[in-house]
Amino acid sequence: MKQHELSPAPGSKKGRKRVGRGDGSGHGTYSGRGCKGQKSRSGSKVRLGFEGGQLPLIKRLPQKRGFVNIFRTEYSVVNVGELNIFDSGSEVTPQRLLAAGLVKSLRYPIKILADGGLDNPLVIKANKFSAAAKAKIEAVGGRVEEI
Repeated sequence: MKQHELSPAPGSKKGRKRVGRGDGSGHGTYSGRGCKGQKSRSGSKVRLGFEGGQLPLIKRLPQKRGFVNIFRTEYSVVNVGELNIFDSGSEVTPQRLLAAGLVKSLRYPIKILADGGLDNPLVIKANKFSAAAKAKIEAVGGRVEEI
């Protein structure tokens, strides 16, 4: 077999549609474009989202516009009031929070927020603390450690 004897598999190549070559071809007269109208004219194109002059969907639904920040950091949130389940003076780590059921997984960093009151002085280790939460923990005599 030589290179010039090679041919594609039967049925793998399809001839292009030759329009405007007489009525006998089946694609004569209007050449598959129908009768009159914007799409029957040569050079007819409409931009993406154009609806023929009707107010487009993207302008009718303003709340759907915008973007999603793909670099946003998601936190597992724990409030200071929920930490009262731990004994006074104990060390609260992400592993202990998980065991106590205060966070669902350690996949996300943990942030301590200031909702509720704290009764016991605790040593709390977490990724982030709000300023108010830090003040509440230290006011009771506890300690804050960012990991």
